[in-house]
Amino acid sequence: MTTTTPTLTPVRLTAGRLPSWTTGIVLTLALLASATLFFTTGSPGLVRILLVGALIFTAVMVVASLAVEGSRKAKDRLATITVTNAFGLALLPLVSLVISVIQKGSTRFDPQFFTYSMRSVVGEGGGAVHAITGTLWVTGIATLISVPIGILAAIYLVEYGTGTLARSITFFVDVMTGIPSIVAGLFAYALFVLFFGPGTKSGLAGAVALTVLMIPVVVRSIEELLKIVPNELREASYALGVPKWLTIVKVVLPTALAGIVTGVMLAVARVIGETAPLLIAAGFTQSLNNNPVSGPMMTLPVFVYRSYIDQGNPASAYLDRAWAGALTLILIVMVLNLAGRLVAARFAPKAGR
Repeated sequence: MTTTTPTLTPVRLTAGRLPSWTTGIVLTLALLASATLFFTTGSPGLVRILLVGALIFTAVMVVASLAVEGSRKAKDRLATITVTNAFGLALLPLVSLVISVIQKGSTRFDPQFFTYSMRSVVGEGGGAVHAITGTLWVTGIATLISVPIGILAAIYLVEYGTGTLARSITFFVDVMTGIPSIVAGLFAYALFVLFFGPGTKSGLAGAVALTVLMIPVVVRSIEELLKIVPNELREASYALGVPKWLTIVKVVLPTALAGIVTGVMLAVARVIGETAPLLIAAGFTQSLNNNPVSGPMMTLPVFVYRSYIDQGNPASAYLDRAWAGALTLILIVMVLNLAGRLVAARFAPKAGR
């Protein structure tokens, strides 16, 4: 009797899958088709080309995946492409903003802009050294006031706070987070008028206004970072007989240092571009003022606002200075963030082997 051995057909693991190069080819063809469509109709535009190209790419990839890979993989690809398109759509305004600021701000990005003030300048020329100096003074003072208060408040809420007092502090911090910036400016102005008389405007008053806006951001961000420090580290320190305050200083804060620096940088970036509170509390001047406790002090946001709102002749000179001030402000924020990352990377605890 003859026994027939069944033949096993090998299963290829790559069967039913689109080649890896499909995505690049389809994306290129979709963008070319979109560009051809808009150039043919005489209404080209980068944003329109990208949006229509993304729609064409999504439709083609889903249909191809449905035909080759099946409905399950096609749904997965649709979800992946949709999330990617949403990310690109969210990133598009930021990229467009940065490109616009660089293109228009580079016109006056010259040595004169960083070495001259606007004192006795009408029309073309002048610079923003008084505004840059004022921004550094006001933001620096606000940071020196806000960071210690914010860190200590966050430590209290996480390590010590219980009961009604802690809940009340958390509630008021949340309320302060939503305070309009102009209210903070009015508060600082009223406070200094109360002590120094009507019409008092100074860099210190502007710093106090920014402090009101910074403290809740610092408290909330550092509070969340301290909460994610593992309790095992605290318990190990307590088991060695280390008191609680020393555990916080030597264990908890160094562990969360990288996040704390990031939270502080976010708070600085939050307030450095504020215009309304500084316009009310710090005022504005065309001259360089290095004394934050006496006289009005110009800052970059107010400089940009005044350059735009009080255009003279020629108007292009004022607009160029406004764009250059905006570019300078963005660069200051970028430098501060890079410095914060370097500090965090340098002093954060290193993982053991």
